[in-house]
Amino acid sequence: MGAVQFWEERYASRPQVWSGRANQVLVDLVSGFAPRTALDLGCGEGGDAVWLAQQGWRVTAVDISTTAVERGRAAAADLGVPADRITWVAQDLAEWSPGGTFDLVSAFFLQSPVELPRDEILRRAAGAVAPGGYLLLVTHAAPPPWATALDSHHHDFHTPEEELEALGLHPTEWEALVAETRQRSATGPDGQPAELEDAIVLARRHSSHDAGDTGE
Repeated sequence: MGAVQFWEERYASRPQVWSGRANQVLVDLVSGFAPRTALDLGCGEGGDAVWLAQQGWRVTAVDISTTAVERGRAAAADLGVPADRITWVAQDLAEWSPGGTFDLVSAFFLQSPVELPRDEILRRAAGAVAPGGYLLLVTHAAPPPWATALDSHHHDFHTPEEELEALGLHPTEWEALVAETRQRSATGPDGQPAELEDAIVLARRHSSHDAGDTGE
């Protein structure tokens, strides 16, 4: 089974997969940025894209699942987000190219139990960050306690340093602002509480006239 079929079947198997809320790390790290243009890569059902649009960003939200994208579009409309604030794209991420640059490129938990050229996708996304813009990458750093051995076998769990190495960001062009592992509270499928570990990378691309943080 390919990645497109896997994720489409996963979303189609239930009315809602995610909470609909923005990821807290996005809120914590991006709230102080001047809202410009953003790419939400692997947007799922649109929680992050909707929050960004509500803060004034113009967002391109891309996901491999048509069902997920349509749910995001519907959620944005229900919340009164102007239609021109978010461009929704359902596309195989292995084949999609941004076709422009963005002041913020974010990818949360872009990890798949079926084959997906993740490093290639993320390097392509990094190339779409405009001068002075930001790349925000958040991934699972360890499996949740309820994951089976089979689940964990199909995932790669990286440290922030390994993520930066895989991205291949040249130090003369980029500055790593955050590279750390954080814990967050979560609830498992059977209601069990747990602390999960996330690897967080926030990097800023230098601009030719760098005289400070253009995102503030």
